[in-house]
Amino acid sequence: MDRVNTTSAVCSVFAGVLTCYVGLKVYKKRQVKKKALKKREESRRALQDVQRSVATDDPLTASKRREILSLTLAQLSQQLRDGQLSAVQVLQAFQEKAISENDKLNCLTEPVPDALARAEGLDAGGGKEGLLHGVPVSIKDNVNIKGMATTMGVTKHLDIPADEDAVIVQVLKKQGAVPFVKTNVPQTLLSMACSNPVFGETLNPVDPTRSPGGSSGGEGALIRSGGSVLGVGSDIAGSARIPAHFCGIHGFKPTAYRIRWASLVSSHTGPVSLLSSIQKEQKRLGAIIWLDTRLKVVVSAPGLLARDVDSLALGMKALLVPDMFQLDPLVVPIPFRQEIYDDKKPMRIGYFPALQSCPPTPSMGRAVIMAKEALEKAGHTLVVFDPPDQMYAIMDLAFRLISADGGKTFYTEWLKDEIIDDRIKSQVSLMTMPYYLRNIMGFLLRPIWPRVSRNMSYRLLGSIYELWQRLVEREEYIQKFLADWREKELDVLLCPAFAIPACKPQHAGPIILAASYTVLFNLLNFPAGVVPVTTVTEEDDRLLDDWRGYGNDLFDRLFKQTSRGAVGLPVAVQCVALPWQEEKCLRLMKEVETVCPV
Repeated sequence: MDRVNTTSAVCSVFAGVLTCYVGLKVYKKRQVKKKALKKREESRRALQDVQRSVATDDPLTASKRREILSLTLAQLSQQLRDGQLSAVQVLQAFQEKAISENDKLNCLTEPVPDALARAEGLDAGGGKEGLLHGVPVSIKDNVNIKGMATTMGVTKHLDIPADEDAVIVQVLKKQGAVPFVKTNVPQTLLSMACSNPVFGETLNPVDPTRSPGGSSGGEGALIRSGGSVLGVGSDIAGSARIPAHFCGIHGFKPTAYRIRWASLVSSHTGPVSLLSSIQKEQKRLGAIIWLDTRLKVVVSAPGLLARDVDSLALGMKALLVPDMFQLDPLVVPIPFRQEIYDDKKPMRIGYFPALQSCPPTPSMGRAVIMAKEALEKAGHTLVVFDPPDQMYAIMDLAFRLISADGGKTFYTEWLKDEIIDDRIKSQVSLMTMPYYLRNIMGFLLRPIWPRVSRNMSYRLLGSIYELWQRLVEREEYIQKFLADWREKELDVLLCPAFAIPACKPQHAGPIILAASYTVLFNLLNFPAGVVPVTTVTEEDDRLLDDWRGYGNDLFDRLFKQTSRGAVGLPVAVQCVALPWQEEKCLRLMKEVETVCPV
C-alpha cells in the first residue's frame, strides 16, 4: 500500500511539474506575441505621425511631389546638387509616397527618426559635393542604423538598438544621402516570402497574391511601387536579386568585400563560427593557419535595388570611395571604373537558358533566348556556355556551407522561444530534424524523386574534417567554372534570374531549389544582377501543361503549381561577370535594359 501511495505521489509531483512547464511555455509564447504586436502598433503610429506631418492640401505642392517621384536617380541627384530641389522637399515627397504604399503592401518596418533633421541640415549647409546629396534612401531591416533595432523579425532584438551605423550607411551619409525608412524582411532572412511575426507580411505590388521575394522583399515592393529610388539590401543566395525579379525592378550583388558587409546582421553565421573554432583548435595545436573566411565559404554581400541600371551604377560609384576604404581597410580599394561601364565595344557573352539539375519554367527560359537574340542584333557575340552542373553540386554544396554549424546559430540565437513564422516552418523543420530521420525519408524517396531525396537527406557538416572537404569541393568547382569561362573567352554571362516567376507565399519554402540560379554566384563569389526583360504570357502559361522540368518530381509539380496564373508577372534575366568586375556586369545589364525595354 505504501508503495502504491509513493508511486501515486511521485506521479502527482511529475504531473504538477509538467503542468507548470507547459504553462510557463504558453505564458512565454503569449508574452512574445504581446511584445511583437506592441512593436507593430508602435511602428504603425510612428509611420502615421510622419504621414500627418507631410500631408498637404496645396495642389502646387502635390504636383511638385509627383514630378519629384517621376525623376530618375541621376536626374534627382543633379537637381538636388543644382539647388532646383531642396532635400526637405524631396524627403517629404518620398515619405508621403512610401507610407501611402505601405498601407497597401506592408513593406516598411519603421521610419528613420532623424531623417527630417538630416535633410534640414543638408539644406542649411553650403556643401553639395556628395553624389547622393539629399537623396532619400531606403534601408533593409538587417542593416544597422544607430539607435534603431535590427530586428530580423524576432522579438528578442526589439529592445537592442544598434550602437552605430553600418559602414555602408556611414558612407551613404558622407555622400549626402538621407536614410528615411527601414524595410521589411522574412523572419531570419531565410525565405523567399517576406513575412515575420513582428511586422507581418509584405505583398507583391504587381500581384498582391504573390510574394515580393526575399529576403529584401520590403525593398523590392517599395521601389517597384515608387516609394524609393534607391534601396540597400543584402544577398547570400539571391536575397537582393530574387525580390528584384519578383517585383520587376533591378537588383545587384557585387563581389563580396567590394563593399563592406560590417554591421549587416545575418542569421546564418554558422560558417564563420565553425571556421573560428577551427582557427582556435589549430592555434591550440601550435599551428599557424592563414584562413580567409570571406573567400572560403558562401558569404553575404550588400546589395542594391533600383528602378534602372544607371541608378545601380550611381549607387556603386557613390559607395566605392576613399571613405569606404578608410572606414574598413578590409575592403579592396578599387574605385568605380566609369570607363568600363561606359565602354561601347561589342562583348563576347556566354549564355545558358537552363541548369540541368533545375530546368526553369517556360517564361524564364524564353526570357534568356529573347535577350540573347536582341544582344546579337546589337552587335554582340553570343556563345553557348554549359556551366559545370554536376548533379546537386550547386545547392548541396552551397547550403551545406551556409549551414555549416548544423543550423544551431540559426535556431538557438534567433528562433528559440520565438513565434516561428508560418512561411519558414518548413525550412526550420528540415534544418532541425535529426539526420537519421532525414536520411530515412531520403532513402524511401530515392527511387521515386532523386532530387527530393537528396534535398531531404543531405548531411550537415559535423566535423572540421568534413568542412575542409567541402571547401576543397568548392575550390574545385570554382576552378572548373573558371576554366570553362576561359576556354570560351567570355567577357560576361547571361542566364535565367530564377527558375520561376514570383511564387505564391505558401510555396516560398518548398521551392528552395529554384534559387539554384542565384546561389550559384554566391558560391562562386561572382558579381551578378537582374534586369526585367518581359512578362509572363498566355502562351507561357499554356506551355506549363506539357512542361515536366527535371522529371515531374515534387519540385517540378510545385514549380508548375505556383507558376500557374502568373500572366503579366515580370520576368528577368541575370547578368554575371568575373570577381571584381562589377562595372562590366553593370555594363551588360545596361545593354540588356537597352535592347529589351519592358
